[in-house]
Amino acid sequence: MSDLFSSFMSVFAELVEHIADAVEPLFHGSATAAAIVLFTACVRLLVHPLSRAAARGQKARAKLSPQIAELREKHAKNPDRMQKAILELHAKEKVSPLSGCLPSLLQLPAFFLLYHLFSSSSTGGEANALLGHTLFAAPLGDRWTDALGEGGVLGAQGLVYLALFAVVAAVATFNYRRTKQQMAATPQAGGNGDPQVPGMGAMMKVMPLMSFMTLITVAVVPLAAALYVVTSTTWSAVERAFLYRDVPAGAAALATGV
Repeated sequence: MSDLFSSFMSVFAELVEHIADAVEPLFHGSATAAAIVLFTACVRLLVHPLSRAAARGQKARAKLSPQIAELREKHAKNPDRMQKAILELHAKEKVSPLSGCLPSLLQLPAFFLLYHLFSSSSTGGEANALLGHTLFAAPLGDRWTDALGEGGVLGAQGLVYLALFAVVAAVATFNYRRTKQQMAATPQAGGNGDPQVPGMGAMMKVMPLMSFMTLITVAVVPLAAALYVVTSTTWSAVERAFLYRDVPAGAAALATGV
């Protein structure tokens, strides 16, 4: 099994190298970093149909709000029966309350591939040459702590991370404000203590802050994996703003993505 995985990682490394070779005339020393961004875009394009399907599911779920409100009123004194009735309504209308999670789950393998590739000193029994490739001055196999040791926060490598942190913070702030506005528009989606599915109430309270957790991820993973996270997070923000532009309330809040 380990030999099979090693062979697979070698093939993946070659794929990254081929993409880097194709874009090298445009990006020169940062060609491998550009290849990772392009790879991320390809992954997001592949899961985009699922994101569109999730958006349709969330819109259908939003239309059930009047019926859900009636069920809440009808079973106000019996939370267990209310929860069961709401789940039965979702099943009857063929609407999944957690449909927005699928695109995120399907992206995890791509992230872990990059994480493992740029955390391994060798691929296919040979030294991993990709570790020495850089994004400007920062090696793609290094982490933020390595950058801090090579000139500090304002060093050549540290500035690369500051730029990534700035992008993530901007995207996180955008997501935070948008989610809070949606939840405020429909208080019943945000925290009335009667979640539609188990754990939904707690999830809705934490959701506006989730994007900021990406800052920690970018800081602790190899730079190559951090590039994937930053690119995918930015893509998600733009994609959700487009797909959920006409969705009322917090229905879009569960459409998460790495």
